[in-house]
Amino acid sequence: MVGRIIKTEACVAEGAAWLAGQDERFRQALEITGPLPTRLRKDGFDQLLSAIVSQQVSVAAARAIWKRMRDAKLTGPRKVMWATEEELRTVGLSRQKVRYAKALAEARINYKDLRDAPNAEIIKTLTEVSGIGIWTAEIYAMFSLGRADVFAPGDLALQESARLLFDLPKRPTEKQLRVMAEDWSPWRSVAARLLWAYYHVAKDREGIA
Repeated sequence: MVGRIIKTEACVAEGAAWLAGQDERFRQALEITGPLPTRLRKDGFDQLLSAIVSQQVSVAAARAIWKRMRDAKLTGPRKVMWATEEELRTVGLSRQKVRYAKALAEARINYKDLRDAPNAEIIKTLTEVSGIGIWTAEIYAMFSLGRADVFAPGDLALQESARLLFDLPKRPTEKQLRVMAEDWSPWRSVAARLLWAYYHVAKDREGIA
């Protein structure tokens, strides 16, 4: 029920080779991008809290806020639960994000259990928390839990990359891309890595930052 877990670059390379064998366009994309990164992260409360902090702010702003939170020792569930709104606002969280951070702390998610849970259960558990959407849950499953067969069709870069790579008349919707990605199972998260890598190469070629 859990499926393959990506642990090393060799796992990603295996998935990339499978995709290249399934579709010529993936093979061509892989030749352009070169080997794909694993992009694995730790799992747990702080990863999701960091994702909340990063919502709708620049990368630089998110890093600055997260540093202040670390310095104030406000990155653990108990610390966040016990902190006052003023304390969390002082380190840079908006009132909405204070609510989200508190909701995540109060959810008391068993992160160890998520490691062995089916993908659908992971998404369901995480999206029940205010401030955690499907995209965040899918990214967590991909990179914090190493799930090989998870995709994030709501990601705009993936949509645009799919449009470019598959020469589509327009950017696919989230629903359309989710259907497309069914053909990339059981390596959908590697397909996502390849599409992200291809997106950056394609945009660099166009001179777009």
